[in-house]
Amino acid sequence: MKTLNTTLLLAITLLLTPIISNAQGNQAYWIHEDQVKPSKTGEYEKVSKDFIEACKKHDLKDADWVTAQMDDGTYLTLTAIQNMSDLDKNSLAPLAEKMGNENFRAIFERFNKCYDKHGDYVLVLNSDLSYMPTGLTINTEGKNYRKYHFLYVTPENVQNLRGKIKELKALYEKKGAKEHFRIYRAGFGTMGDYFLAVVSAKDAQDYARQSDENDVILGEDGKKLFEDMFKYVEKYESKTGGMRPDLSYSASKK
Repeated sequence: MKTLNTTLLLAITLLLTPIISNAQGNQAYWIHEDQVKPSKTGEYEKVSKDFIEACKKHDLKDADWVTAQMDDGTYLTLTAIQNMSDLDKNSLAPLAEKMGNENFRAIFERFNKCYDKHGDYVLVLNSDLSYMPTGLTINTEGKNYRKYHFLYVTPENVQNLRGKIKELKALYEKKGAKEHFRIYRAGFGTMGDYFLAVVSAKDAQDYARQSDENDVILGEDGKKLFEDMFKYVEKYESKTGGMRPDLSYSASKK
């Protein structure tokens, strides 16, 4: 098993190194995705809060994460990782030891009743392609609403699409666009390759307003550039959701 873990870790490193090294300041995130059953949403959130309370009670260290919820019932926990060796760490081991294995397992047995599908993968936040003039961050205070734009791409068009996104960022900068976006690149564990653009807003109405205003600011230049960009997109999907601070955890720094 140890040999298998080492081999897997090496494979992850080789796959992610080209993505992470594209631009200084990129941040990789370990994503855990739970596809929660509609009838189990309330129970899932209850056990999530119970789990966070247990983490606080036992002062769990080195295990910070933020949680996002999509309107289709998907819950995502995002944990920043500094290098690939972070994937080989069991940050919850101290919690299991303090709680006792039986109580620890009981929490995850409750989780398991809430979904049939869940899994893990890596996304890389790309500073070179993202447009946030006030500073690149996933924490947008007062703007917990999220719009997710998935731009799926075939291997032959990755560089073309990347180039168009970079042109789009340059146009936003030139026009002084008020709408900001973050670009993530699919990493290890995802099915298919894609760029993910994430836009923050106060709510759905605020998103629609700023999107309409942004179209006016970008004008015909923006319309044409978006048309050119989508020539290299194999498939497009959009999803809505929001950040859930109440389901997130930040370890005490004391």
